Amino acid sequence: MAAAGNFRRAAERAGVSQPSLSAQIQLLEAQLGQSLVERGAGATMLTPMGREILRHAHAILADVSALSDLARSDGDAMIGTIRLGASPTLGPYLLPQVVARLHRDHPELRLHIREGLPHDLLRDLASGLHDVVLTQLPVIGDQYFVMSLFREPLLLVMAQDDPLAGQRCVQPEMLAGRGLLTLSPHYRLSDQIQALGKAVGAPVLRDYEGTSLDAVRQMAGMGMGIALLPALYVRSEIRDHDDVTIRPMASQIIEREVGLVWRRSAGRAAVYQRLADMVISVAGS
Repeated sequence: MAAAGNFRRAAERAGVSQPSLSAQIQLLEAQLGQSLVERGAGATMLTPMGREILRHAHAILADVSALSDLARSDGDAMIGTIRLGASPTLGPYLLPQVVARLHRDHPELRLHIREGLPHDLLRDLASGLHDVVLTQLPVIGDQYFVMSLFREPLLLVMAQDDPLAGQRCVQPEMLAGRGLLTLSPHYRLSDQIQALGKAVGAPVLRDYEGTSLDAVRQMAGMGMGIALLPALYVRSEIRDHDDVTIRPMASQIIEREVGLVWRRSAGRAAVYQRLADMVISVAGS
């Protein structure tokens, strides 16, 4: 009607009789309680409400068409939406670059990201809130497919005036008696540092648990203890002029394993594997 300008031409375009088209429009007006068409001796026009209804109808039809295209598409195509859960110790230092590459290379794929603690990530993955999660391994469960992505070194972070700051590399035994700073026990990273501390005689300072890697770094900079922080965080957030010194461990490489996890029953494994390849590329760049 809007394009044709009168009932006769609109009926011809729709492939129905003019009385039938007129009756259908009247029925719609009655259901909505609004006049949609201005009827007169001259050209037939939509009322302001008719124009609004038409705009919404076009949007609905476009969404239905997109849904139909998605349903007919290859399930391995890089289109649609992926709901990704990520650990706060990983997501901020990897995913901005991943999202940028996806937008450049696969503009029809959208990545919705939500951060959470490791236990919460797996719970939400099992319930379907997440399609896939980026987290520290290991992850146990026959219902999951676990893809290891990379191993990331942990680096010693300390105040610039710390006695160990003068060492090029820190031997594990040098940590004996020193307090280690870490996150709360909800993180696997904390368990790993707890095990290292026990092995070398360096107690974890539970009175000073950090709520984020930034908080742990700040406490280390104030001389409250020594931290072990992931290399991706160090590369992203710490600069030469900052208030901390970075040193590697000598003769003993401390690493964490990072992986992508999804439900075996969910399908789209090929898409998740391509996403994994992109994460690996970003981590190594």
